[in-house]
Amino acid sequence: MKKSIYLTILTPLFALASSGGEDYDIIPRTINFVIFIAILLYFIATPLKNFYKNRILKISSKLDEIQKKLLESKNKKFNAVKKLEEVKTGASSALITAKKEAEILSAKIKTQAKEELELLDKHFEEHKNYELRKMEKEVVSELIIEIFNDSTIELKQNEIVDIMVKKVS
Repeated sequence: MKKSIYLTILTPLFALASSGGEDYDIIPRTINFVIFIAILLYFIATPLKNFYKNRILKISSKLDEIQKKLLESKNKKFNAVKKLEEVKTGASSALITAKKEAEILSAKIKTQAKEELELLDKHFEEHKNYELRKMEKEVVSELIIEIFNDSTIELKQNEIVDIMVKKVS
């Protein structure tokens, strides 16, 4: 500010110095100019100071708001990271639990399948034995019918019983 005052005072003096000695009324005009500038500064200085102070306050308040928002966003980020870690641990524990459950279910299905296969084998053996007995009975009954219907064969009762015993066993 002082530089601008000196510059306004010295500029007319330089103009006077270059006049070549002619008589100009530069000194009274310079004094009037300086007085005008002083009065102008007197009236404008306070509003200018207030304007700059208000401007500085607005900028500082905006800066404070930005810093608060930055702090809030950092807190939100921290909370989000914390929640992410919790979700990761929860997901890993859920994965472990799911694997254990899958193993348990797999073992259970294997045992059930094994039991069903054993049951099917048992039923198969029973059915096979039943069919064998049924077939033996049919063969014996056919043989007996043949023997009784055939008149050329003469067998005694104990021979028939021996034949039947041999066929059955």
